[in-house]
Amino acid sequence: MHPSWEPVLAPHRALIDSLLSQIATQEYFPESNQIFRALELPMEKVRVIILGQDPYPTPGMAEGLAFSIPENSEKIPPSLHNIFTEYVSDLNLPRPRTGHLGKWVDVGVLLLNRILTVSPGAPLSHQGLGWERVTDSLMEICAESAPSIPIICWGKAAQVAAEKNGFPHSAIFASPHPSPLSAYRGFFGSRPFSSVNDYLMKAGLDPIDWRL
Repeated sequence: MHPSWEPVLAPHRALIDSLLSQIATQEYFPESNQIFRALELPMEKVRVIILGQDPYPTPGMAEGLAFSIPENSEKIPPSLHNIFTEYVSDLNLPRPRTGHLGKWVDVGVLLLNRILTVSPGAPLSHQGLGWERVTDSLMEICAESAPSIPIICWGKAAQVAAEKNGFPHSAIFASPHPSPLSAYRGFFGSRPFSSVNDYLMKAGLDPIDWRL
């Protein structure tokens, strides 16, 4: 974790220690050294946030970056498959060959999950444990420190979280979740990547290089 985030997490240190102690007796994803991996991106370099729900509950998939999987993964999860379908349609770029989204992090995209851990095979199993209080603070400080930061919210819960934590309506790019259950209800055709770049350019900022 980059030191710039430490003052934000300091008030939650007792909660974080309690959460880590609570889940230490069970199997969970991602590995302990990757729980805060998204925060390796310095706060001052955050240009866009993509807000996820919780880590992939499948062994070998979660790596601490929302929607991203390790480079050596052979299978693309359904949600990421749909994200790439929209990526190709929106940006007219080739479909990525890997599901690892590290290149987005390199250009300032914070890949943040609202809930930072999950039990195997059980999505949202760690909902309500307390991670939401931690990630709410992370979103709130981003919204306060740079009001022009856009946030991509896939799913109603993500949109509600962004609104709750101070992101103005104009900076929230919301659509249904890319999961197979909802992608055809408005995720496809939502053009999140080009819409964010249009927003940044209107604010006098450089667009994101979304190429993977």
